[in-house]
Amino acid sequence: MTLFTTNQDLSADALREVFGAFPSGVVALIAFVADEPVGLAASSFTSVSLDPPLVSVSIANGSKTWPELRGATHLGITVLAEQHRAFARQLAGPVGSRFEGIPLARAAEGSGFVVDGLAHFNTSVYREVEAGDHTIALLRVHARAAAAEGQPLVFHRSGFRTLAA
Repeated sequence: MTLFTTNQDLSADALREVFGAFPSGVVALIAFVADEPVGLAASSFTSVSLDPPLVSVSIANGSKTWPELRGATHLGITVLAEQHRAFARQLAGPVGSRFEGIPLARAAEGSGFVVDGLAHFNTSVYREVEAGDHTIALLRVHARAAAAEGQPLVFHRSGFRTLAA
């Protein structure tokens, strides 16, 4: 591997390959809109601030789901567990079947959660920041919960993985 040569290939495919070397967790963002669950999967979730309590997710500017989610008063974030591999793929698929067979909980404010997730955050949009072909959504945390045990679903090199002990 040669590092930092001049005239490097910075195409989307080349960058996707090198970005994919960094493993990340996977979350589901869900809100109930007109009494129906709307959601998407993201692997760009991160904590941002303790005061105020903020998290962030990067959303592709071409997302057709984000405009619906951003209009909701509250968004649920579920940290997906290893058993959610098929659901993570399903969530990236056709809108009409994203939640088939998935047990969801709904908060009074309209945020949605995958029942058996590792962690849950009840959030609202705090601010959006334009960032190239993505928008960074800063989300204010209003409530949180965590499971006592379980292993995370991990996204690495364009595939889903689990942690080994």
